Amino acid sequence: MGLTAVAIKAAKGRDKQYKMADSDGLYLLVLPSGQRYWRMNYRYLGKYKTLAFGVWPEVDLAEARAKRDEARRVLAGGSDPIERQKLEKVKASVAAANTFDAVADEWLAKTEASGYSAVTLKKNRWLLSFARPALGKRPIAEISAHELLAALRKVEARGCYDSAKRVRSTCGQVFRYAIATTRAERDVSADLRGALITAKSTPQPAITTANEVGALLRAIEGFEGESTTRAALRLAPHVFARPANLRYAEWSEFDFEEAVWTIPPHKMKMREVHYVPLSRQALDIIASISEEANSTYLFPSLRSAKKPMSENTINAALRRMGYAQDEMTGHGFRAMATTLLNGMKKWDRDAIERQMAHLDPDPVRRVYNRGGYWEERVEMMQGWSDYLDELRGGAKVITGRFAKLAGR
Repeated sequence: MGLTAVAIKAAKGRDKQYKMADSDGLYLLVLPSGQRYWRMNYRYLGKYKTLAFGVWPEVDLAEARAKRDEARRVLAGGSDPIERQKLEKVKASVAAANTFDAVADEWLAKTEASGYSAVTLKKNRWLLSFARPALGKRPIAEISAHELLAALRKVEARGCYDSAKRVRSTCGQVFRYAIATTRAERDVSADLRGALITAKSTPQPAITTANEVGALLRAIEGFEGESTTRAALRLAPHVFARPANLRYAEWSEFDFEEAVWTIPPHKMKMREVHYVPLSRQALDIIASISEEANSTYLFPSLRSAKKPMSENTINAALRRMGYAQDEMTGHGFRAMATTLLNGMKKWDRDAIERQMAHLDPDPVRRVYNRGGYWEERVEMMQGWSDYLDELRGGAKVITGRFAKLAGR
């Protein structure tokens, strides 16, 4: 006769441990302390073995019997239940180490070691933060497209349509890394192409007419904020680099004798080195902050010289100057430059595109453009700065102050 729930509950500890038999090798081991453990004796390859099923009452009688029946099926199949149990524990341990969170963290560490910029790493962490609450603890190999879509729908529900697409793309990179490291078999994000809302494209706010540009430049000259912020505002239209490149610009990247700013690949969106010819005006602006330089960055944070200027500093300064968010942003200096430079009909379009760091999809043309347009780009950048001076009101171009920087 087998055990009953009543008999198990009534069992008391004795001087020595004892067994309460159920059936087919299952029994309850009662310790002197009163603790009760499920056990099963069986024979495999001529040896007697004991299999543990857990502690009562966490594992009740019905669960213990189900575990016993499964163990007997394993035996009938010619395998050892203890070895099978060990294998299941290993699988569970591996699954725990291969959660979405674990793989995502490993992928982020890989991208950092590969030299990706701090801005890109920060953006990737931010995008993954939208998926982690729903997917983080799940084994990555078990995540379905439906689960990922549910997480993305929450981003869409906030009206962040572009962000939802970027989250999908970033999660796709994590899934593909899991495939490459043998922890998943497919990228479920690929199933969701076309499933998300496509937001209406809106261009970056920018001032692109000559009269408005002149007014903006005069407003910048009259800016009364921090000197480094004012210098960044003054330099931005002359170099029209991406805002992150300007913020993270370091003194070591500037060759003042050759008048060139070399932005290393790990800071560039397309992972290729980018050269910015420096006009006399740009060099003069940099010279204006050289004596007070106390950081590796041209434009350090006001809170710590070890960090670059905040990503909101330029936009906040533009707001203080009276330019609304839908009128002008730090990124708008790029649209300003490309619009007016193309409008001049003086410069080769490829030279303008190369200076904007827009890479030609043709690798052969890309190699040619990088070198073949250099002289024109140097001439163009000086001509552009002279034109900005004219728009600002005919300011006199100063040519000597930057010479002292050559020895930095």
